[in-house]
Amino acid sequence: MKFRPLHDRVLVRRIEAGEKTAGGIIIPDTAKEKPQQGEVLAVGPGKRDETGKLVPPDVKAGDEILFGKWSGTEVKIDGEDLLIMKEDDIMGLVEGAARDKSSGSTSRKAGALAAGLALAALVTLPFAAF
Repeated sequence: MKFRPLHDRVLVRRIEAGEKTAGGIIIPDTAKEKPQQGEVLAVGPGKRDETGKLVPPDVKAGDEILFGKWSGTEVKIDGEDLLIMKEDDIMGLVEGAARDKSSGSTSRKAGALAAGLALAALVTLPFAAF
């Protein structure tokens, strides 16, 4: 089905967050929060100002955005869970897509380092009491 939002509404697909934390802890589905980041799939033509002139939206299809926790209305189109929201509910654009593979390895290294330091503190703790 082809869907085109009206006025200043935007069709958004949530971008799913990872299932592991930086420390490697797996987060179960019941404990996950809904992501507040998404990809714009379709945009309406815009809204009209007081003079009746059409004001085009600032976002376009393909943009990665951040939106409020309770923003939009959840809909199911062609079996996919999507959001329809007004452009005013969008907080901003994500520049330089955060989907870089290199950032994941950096966070894994930081998590491993933190785990190592915590283990070292636990090992030396009993000896520090004397």
